[in-house]
Amino acid sequence: MSGPRYVVAIDGGSQSTKVLVVDEAGTIHASAQRRLRPTESPSPGHVVHPGDDLWDSIVEACREALGHFEGDPDRIVGVGLCTIRFCRALLDADGGLVEPVLSWMDERVSRPHEQDARVHYVTTSSGYLTHRLTGERRDSVGNQQGVWPVDQGRWRWSDDPDAYARTGMRAEQLFDLVLPGEMLGRVTAAAAAATGLPNGLAVYATANDKAVEALGSGLRDDRTALLSLGTYVAAMTVGRDASATDDRYWTNFAAEPGRYLYESDGIRRGMWTVSWWRDLLDAGQGITDDELNAGASGIAPGSDGLMAVLDWLAPGGASHRRGALLGFDGRQGRFHVHRAILEGIALTMRGHVDSMEAALGHSFESVIVSGGGSRSDLMMRILAAVFERPVRRNRLTDAAGMGAAISAFVGAGVHMTWGESVAATVHAADSFTPEPEWVQAYRPVREAYSLLPRHLDPLFLKWQALAARADDAG
Repeated sequence: MSGPRYVVAIDGGSQSTKVLVVDEAGTIHASAQRRLRPTESPSPGHVVHPGDDLWDSIVEACREALGHFEGDPDRIVGVGLCTIRFCRALLDADGGLVEPVLSWMDERVSRPHEQDARVHYVTTSSGYLTHRLTGERRDSVGNQQGVWPVDQGRWRWSDDPDAYARTGMRAEQLFDLVLPGEMLGRVTAAAAAATGLPNGLAVYATANDKAVEALGSGLRDDRTALLSLGTYVAAMTVGRDASATDDRYWTNFAAEPGRYLYESDGIRRGMWTVSWWRDLLDAGQGITDDELNAGASGIAPGSDGLMAVLDWLAPGGASHRRGALLGFDGRQGRFHVHRAILEGIALTMRGHVDSMEAALGHSFESVIVSGGGSRSDLMMRILAAVFERPVRRNRLTDAAGMGAAISAFVGAGVHMTWGESVAATVHAADSFTPEPEWVQAYRPVREAYSLLPRHLDPLFLKWQALAARADDAG
């Protein structure tokens, strides 16, 4: 039997789950997407995915995507599973959820696990979903980001007893680890009936969602940066030093064993803020992203003095910060606000990339842009002008989905190396060069924007103190 071979790529993000059926040349033959339900906060500091939402969204998206697939299902050779990083799933003895999956925004995931007699296993979102798909208690080492007793240099659980004491976890509570590209297990009959995936199909490990996105974007050298425009916005590059560290970037696992991802500070609700503004307008005026981008394209760089500070969710270590829109003087309207948010993302990330370049000791020659925000020509033009270097996007903007496909192709032996798989599946689309007029216009805007934290921090700190005093009095 001949013909192309396919994989099913599962990309579980913070706002939705996407499923792609991809052939070995990187062509998408079917796809589906399910939005996740809004996270819930059952108590202060706790943020969870309601019910069994992560699994339910995979079930629905898989069934729809496979229902649209017109190829030969016998030519599907594997599943690549990518899920949100920094989540925590607390499971009972049978592998069921003791409570809904803890979001990366839940304060508990940044602290040691507190033992609970109901909890027999502690794992990540990918570990839990692997168990639902395969019945196995296995997980990708590449998704052990945050508070886990993992040896990052050796890609395995730590041998140091202190690592378990620091994380509050016992070795017997943890799933077995496999490397990205290795098999996690095979789809069970029950999971096949629920999802429509072939019974017995191999499921392959990927890594954390940012690393998988970098892989699917074709990020392969340390002179290129990847700007990920998702719910969480961050800039990344690659390296091979597990111990590399600096307060201006941090090191985590890449999606290819032996490589590491160096990641800048980010914006915790980046493109989420764009969606927030659109949804506010849509409730009363029925406006689309395309209409907002078209209207904002007619606004001059700098949005007539309007500036957006994007701390809608405060960054780690600065809980006092809040989002802000500054500079209203009667000239601005809805398109100004939209452009100011896009500019705020570009300006904030230029500052973070500058800091990472200084720490690494070299500059990035070009920038790849991925995620939903990269589909906006206006966003790409703003980024090119603010970063003052070429920016490009790929044919498929869902880079995490392509990265999950690459991992499965390597695991199934369709492509023999990671480099071969990237070359076969990742295809460049458009490149945007800096427009001189916009570059000149944004330089003073960037300088003014860099001053905002020193002026706003005292205000927000005072506000936080007053709020705490009011709570104590109440």
